[in-house]
Amino acid sequence: MFDFLQGYDLLGAFWVTVQLTVYSAIGSLIWGTLLAAMRVSPVPLMRGFGTVYVNIVRNIPLTVIIVFTSLGLFQTLGVSLGADRFTTINFRLAVLGLIAYTSAFVCEAVRSGINTVPLGQVEAARAIGLSFPQVLRIIVLPQAFRSVVGPLANVLIALTKNTTVAAAIGVAEAALLMREMIENEAQLILISAIFAFGFICLTLPTGLFLGWVAKKVAVKR
Repeated sequence: MFDFLQGYDLLGAFWVTVQLTVYSAIGSLIWGTLLAAMRVSPVPLMRGFGTVYVNIVRNIPLTVIIVFTSLGLFQTLGVSLGADRFTTINFRLAVLGLIAYTSAFVCEAVRSGINTVPLGQVEAARAIGLSFPQVLRIIVLPQAFRSVVGPLANVLIALTKNTTVAAAIGVAEAALLMREMIENEAQLILISAIFAFGFICLTLPTGLFLGWVAKKVAVKR
C-alpha cells in the first residue's frame, strides 16, 4: 500500500520544515519583541515605525513576501545572505521572509501582554530612576511573556503551517515533496492524508505542550 513512498525522502522533507519553523520562530520572537517595544516606546519615531511595519506587513500575503525575497532580494539585488549554493540561498531567504511576516503577529501578541501589566508598576519603576529599556527588561516583559504563551503558541502553529509557502521558491520542504509526489503517483488521497498526518504530528504536541506551559506560568492577579 505504501510502496510508492520508496524513493522519496519523506523524513528529510519534514526535517527541512522543522528547521524552517525553528529558525523562523527564533528570529520572529526577537524581531517581534523589538517591534512591540517600539510600539510602546515614548519616542514618536519608533512608535510610528513599529505601527507602520506591523500594519503593512500583516496585510501582505505571505506568498508575496516569500517570492519577493527570491525575485527581489536575490535575483534583482544580489542578496545571498552569505550562501553560495542555490538551495541554501533559497532556504535562508525563506527564513527571512517568514521572520518578516510572523514577527508582525508576534509583536501584537507581546504588545497585548505588555498592556496587561499594571500601570502602577511601570510608574513605580520610573519613579525609582529606571530607564525605559530597564523597565521593559526587568518589570514589563517578564510578566508580558507569561501572559501571552497561549497566543504565541497559536502564532507558532500558524508559522509551522505557513512554511509550506517556501515551496514557491523551491525550498525542499514537505509541501514541495507533496506536490512532486502527487504529480508522479496516482495516490492523491493517500498522499494528502500522509502529509496532513505529518503536520498534525508537528503542531498538535506543540499546542498541547505550550498550552500546559501557559497554565503553569500564568500571572495570578
